[in-house]
Amino acid sequence: EVQLVESGGGLVQPGGSLRLSCAASGFTFSMYGMSWVRQAPGKGLEWVSNISTGGGTITRYADSVKGRFTISRDNAKNTLYLQMNSLKPEDTAVYYCRRDTGERGQGTQVTVSS
Repeated sequence: EVQLVESGGGLVQPGGSLRLSCAASGFTFSMYGMSWVRQAPGKGLEWVSNISTGGGTITRYADSVKGRFTISRDNAKNTLYLQMNSLKPEDTAVYYCRRDTGERGQGTQVTVSS
């Protein structure tokens, strides 16, 4: 059974940083591309970033987070990460990790507010 468990969310002031983690199990993690997506209150799912299989040498970012967020993966730990810097109130959302076949976790709440 595919399981994706996000953690690391919380309340942070504008300009602050958070690091999200996604622990994966039930499949061979290194063989799948992975993404982060988010859903702000009252809005649909928004793609944030993705990373390629294996060593994760190919990464892509939404324009809204480019230069501020960094996606990475540790295949030995079966874990996906999202380092978020210079956070803005508009980054407030539930963040989900998603396998490239569509499965996603339960999400972790990120709130950026003073």
